[in-house]
Amino acid sequence: MKKKYRVYLPFMENELKRNLAYKGSFYLFILCSMFGAFISYYLWMAIYGSSGSGVLGGLTRNEMIVYIFMTYVTGSVALIEIAKEIGNDVMEGSVVMNLIKPIDYRMSLIAKATGTMIYRFLAPAVFVWIALEIYKVYVLKMGLTPLSNILFYLVSVIMSFLIYVLFDFCFGMIAFVTTYMFGMNMAKDALLGFLSGQLIPLGFFPETLQKIFEFLPFSSMIYTPVMIYLGKYSGTELAMVLLRQFMWVVLLYAAGSYLWNRITKRLVVLGG
Repeated sequence: MKKKYRVYLPFMENELKRNLAYKGSFYLFILCSMFGAFISYYLWMAIYGSSGSGVLGGLTRNEMIVYIFMTYVTGSVALIEIAKEIGNDVMEGSVVMNLIKPIDYRMSLIAKATGTMIYRFLAPAVFVWIALEIYKVYVLKMGLTPLSNILFYLVSVIMSFLIYVLFDFCFGMIAFVTTYMFGMNMAKDALLGFLSGQLIPLGFFPETLQKIFEFLPFSSMIYTPVMIYLGKYSGTELAMVLLRQFMWVVLLYAAGSYLWNRITKRLVVLGG
């Protein structure tokens, strides 16, 4: 079993090297993401300042500050796209090579995504995280995040990463039908920003919508790990949200296997 998965280590290593080689594009990604995070920060601070209430959507002003920047940290680590690569492989016809190689195409994509995840965690995410903890202690006077929250958050983020990558693999299967996915990728990103709690915490929605959103896999991508970090889940509720994440990992893996087996039977190669 170990030998089987050792085959995919070079995919992860090469992706790490690729990120190191193209530092300019990566720093531009950090700049754009941080710019968006600070826009959210000033927008929410204005909302809290004009609301006359110290708590909105179940979050205090200080908790919202932590939520905003932990959303950035979580998103940069967990939301690693693979659908674009699937679309490019289909357009160029190179995907056909993966049908004759003795490797699992999906596993190779997950290995590449893991390489990117590790790089993003070590490069921007961990430094933003440390800066946020310092800001919490010396400015917000909130104290350090409990170690138990951090450990459960890390477990949740790993499952968030798997949920997003497996979902994106299923989404990428559309490329076998449309052969061009640029517009659909943009629509997906916009919709996920809304459904995952990246733009607006799910606690701001009506209770019925909250229950629907929390059941769907999208809330497990961002909202769930950040709320675990804030200590909003404990005991049985914490166990249930982690179990729900694990359930979606299993279901999305099974869905991806089914779609891959069905859709490759109607494969049309345009190049290669």
